[in-house]
Amino acid sequence: MTAPAVSVVICVYTEDRWEDILAAVASVRAQSRPALETLVVVDHNPALLDRLAAEYKEAHGTVRVLANAGPRGLSAGRNTGVAASKGEVIAFLDDDAVAERDWLRHFAEGYADPRVLAVGGRTEPVWASGRRPPWFPEEFDWVVGCTYRGLPPGRVRVRNVLGGNASFRRAAFELAGGFATGIGRDGDRRPLGCEETELCIRISRARPDAVLLIDDRAVIHHRVPEVRERFAYFRTRTYAEGLSKALVARSVGAAKGLESERRYTTRVLPAGIVRGLRDAVLARPGGAGRAGAIVAGVLGAAGGYAVGSVRARRGGPRFAVPPVEVGG
Repeated sequence: MTAPAVSVVICVYTEDRWEDILAAVASVRAQSRPALETLVVVDHNPALLDRLAAEYKEAHGTVRVLANAGPRGLSAGRNTGVAASKGEVIAFLDDDAVAERDWLRHFAEGYADPRVLAVGGRTEPVWASGRRPPWFPEEFDWVVGCTYRGLPPGRVRVRNVLGGNASFRRAAFELAGGFATGIGRDGDRRPLGCEETELCIRISRARPDAVLLIDDRAVIHHRVPEVRERFAYFRTRTYAEGLSKALVARSVGAAKGLESERRYTTRVLPAGIVRGLRDAVLARPGGAGRAGAIVAGVLGAAGGYAVGSVRARRGGPRFAVPPVEVGG
């Protein structure tokens, strides 16, 4: 079976990440299995749009710079990229990450099975300070957009992929629509998320035999700025995750919306607390801090979920699932 052609979408929003954006695009252009095209989608920033268009004007169509055609935010930017793309598979890379050379090759191999509608990869943190903060538990690496302790290794079936390092078969968007707007990132505002979780659950509902995979050989390296190494960001992000999970549960039901989270909170996190306390007893750096951060993270997410659930019952924020005019 011929491997599918892959379009790569990179959503960008600020000139502050100029060097990161160039590095992300360069990592796609250096793939061992070339992308069909790279689409750089600019989120309502005309100056950045013009600057990138000038940067890649000699790319001969291999790099295309587009304006977000929808409302401000990551979800609409991704939908714009999907609509403009030509590949059978659309991969997404964060604008502050770089992909390893075989990233797309491992993604493409996952689609040999026609039932596979999504393949995600492994995201490693690159800490601005040069090392992981001693108190920061690996179980909460999702706070900084990275693969966290508790995800199974290898190429495995999952409920959902993680959006900054993921790919979808075009048919997935034809079946289920695009990324929901009103949820997910919007520049530097409150760091909501879960748009890829909600999409993956919709895909599985639209096609019950669909297979969604994570292949931990498809690796990217994601920059973590100093502000995200601080406990204040950790606390804000876990609370925002709870708000987002409440929105998702409202859409797809708590059974599916919290399916993976139940195992995570009942097995993975208690084991992390035990490890942290053991390290504290053995006088290893950061042990007590990691145990405390796990407890604080759980409480923050639970608090956000409770507040989000109350808002939902009172007719609070809603999100919309737009149909996507898929290209190709």
